[in-house]
Amino acid sequence: MARFGRLVCILWLLAPVVCLAGDLPRHKVSLLPHWLPQAQFAGYMVALEKGFYKDAGLDVTLMRGGPEKPPFESLHSGEATFCTGWLSTAIKLRAKGDPVINIAQVMQRSALLLVAKKSSGITTVADLEGRKLGSWGDDFRIQPDALLRIYGLNVSIVPMYSTCNLFLKGAVDAATAMWYNEYHIILNSGLNPEELTVMPFSELGLNFPEDGMYCLEETYKNNPQACEQLVAASLRGWLYCRDHRDEALEIVMKYTDAAHTGTNRAHQRWMLARMLDLIFPDGDTRGMGRLKEQDYRRVGVELRELNVIQHIPPFEQFRAILSEDALNAGKAASPGPK
Repeated sequence: MARFGRLVCILWLLAPVVCLAGDLPRHKVSLLPHWLPQAQFAGYMVALEKGFYKDAGLDVTLMRGGPEKPPFESLHSGEATFCTGWLSTAIKLRAKGDPVINIAQVMQRSALLLVAKKSSGITTVADLEGRKLGSWGDDFRIQPDALLRIYGLNVSIVPMYSTCNLFLKGAVDAATAMWYNEYHIILNSGLNPEELTVMPFSELGLNFPEDGMYCLEETYKNNPQACEQLVAASLRGWLYCRDHRDEALEIVMKYTDAAHTGTNRAHQRWMLARMLDLIFPDGDTRGMGRLKEQDYRRVGVELRELNVIQHIPPFEQFRAILSEDALNAGKAASPGPK
């Protein structure tokens, strides 16, 4: 009985310490997605709403992205601590001396497609010869330009902007589209999959996985722990999306409604499903968050061949070295599908 009494006293004395540990200040950081709120960024929304960032010891502000907030510029201005962005964009910046660093490669497969109506007679890449191809500008042009270079095709590039109307109205013979976004819009316009020729760039030897997580090299060097915490919690968020899709969709709609993006639930459901296909190809979680050197080299070589960059930055300087614990933390915390 005396031993039990001493144990009670010890626990009573330790109680304030436990409470204080729970109240320790969390590291404040901000994360800027590179576009408007949509299911493309569901994992980060879920990680915030479910308290995964808080569990990891972070106080995260999830910023609202969009064209008025260039993500990498926001890192330099100090407005954002971390951002998401395309691998090709980051390699271009790094090759110019910009100290951006990849802390996680979230998407493992490119979402960019070539889409054509079968009625146009286009069923293979070679059939693009002499045709009109609708494409967005900037980094969206890299894969189409690389494809035309590799196949030696003479194709007229027609600039596209915010809609698929040029393709739908027949002003171009083929167009680029993101699998999780514009392709679904094309289907919803009344075209059936059987009426379309769809050529994923990932199956044409040009797998340029897009979305990754980035910060400045100084941020990583000064606080590698915060980088690991952010990655671990974000990957946990994506795994939660995979295993609780309806709940994740509700969280996404909360953000899209607040931003008045004009989207709808059916489109966001499609986008979430396709994003999960791209993040976990064939359901495989082993490469989760990892930037593969072969993918990095593939993108770098094409950028150099197109004279977009003069040299490929060293892979070891481009990516952060995170612990296996950080990269696997999400898997350990995931309860599995429900």
